[in-house]
Amino acid sequence: MFRTLEVAKQGTDLPLVTDGTSHAEQPPAGTIRWVDVERQDDTALALLRERFDFHPLALEDCAKFDQRPKLEEYRDYLFVVVHGFRSKGSVDTVEPLELHAFLGPDYLVTVHTEPVPELERVWKRLAGDLALARRGADFIYYLIVDEIVDANFQLLDQISDALDEIEDAVLHRHENTHLTQIFALKRTLVSMRRVLSPQRDVFAILAKRGHACISDRTSLYFRDVYDHLVRIYESIDTGRDLLGNALDAYLSMVAQRTNEIMKRLTVLSAIFLPLTFVTGFFGQNFAHLPFANDALMWSMLAACVLIPGGMVLWFYKSRWLE
Repeated sequence: MFRTLEVAKQGTDLPLVTDGTSHAEQPPAGTIRWVDVERQDDTALALLRERFDFHPLALEDCAKFDQRPKLEEYRDYLFVVVHGFRSKGSVDTVEPLELHAFLGPDYLVTVHTEPVPELERVWKRLAGDLALARRGADFIYYLIVDEIVDANFQLLDQISDALDEIEDAVLHRHENTHLTQIFALKRTLVSMRRVLSPQRDVFAILAKRGHACISDRTSLYFRDVYDHLVRIYESIDTGRDLLGNALDAYLSMVAQRTNEIMKRLTVLSAIFLPLTFVTGFFGQNFAHLPFANDALMWSMLAACVLIPGGMVLWFYKSRWLE
């Protein structure tokens, strides 16, 4: 699906928004054009190659959305791959959203397989604000990636809240489900870290001045995006440390509970050990046992009561039952 948004660099004309492939080509002089391609196929990629003369290797990457964030420089345009994240109702199920972009002097071509909410917000914003659109294709791309990167802060806040809940639950009453949640959050943070690490390097390059497709004024804005990624990366590392602490606390609580159970079982075994000896000795099926009289019977019964009671009292005074 193709759609195009274009605006004149000067004048007061409203931005032109069209659907289809009629305007999916190089913009005329004095015009800034943004072509958005969703659910691309071989026909759409062939059209981009024909009208924009994009390199076959870049278009091959667009055909398979399993690329890591990267920046490739070609003769008169840049090919950039960035990632965002989408949460399906829970921070345990986070999926990356991949966005490919061709950035030329006066045009921007974005390619994605699924709707990107951040891109949609920028599209509506530019359609109603000519001043932003006239600042150049590089500034339009900055608005898109700024929305994508800033969306990570909200996701990290949700992960932080989930971390706090897990820590409180583990310290009060740990359950097996807590361990599952800890590892699910850890997988989420590892996935984000694996993506954002190279993405940070991409924007470090875009923040440097000197490329024809990016003006010196816009490179300052890409530096701001780079700063946001650094903060997000640090927050991810902090979250991983907190998850490690939560896991250690969970394992410590499990070990402590196991020790308490073993202590109680040991106390019970110690109490019943003399009873086992007494009843075993006097329960032998032999005739003419020594001291076979009623007094001995009563002594045995008294021992069965007094010995456990004395041992419990001794354990209590020794602070073994705490």
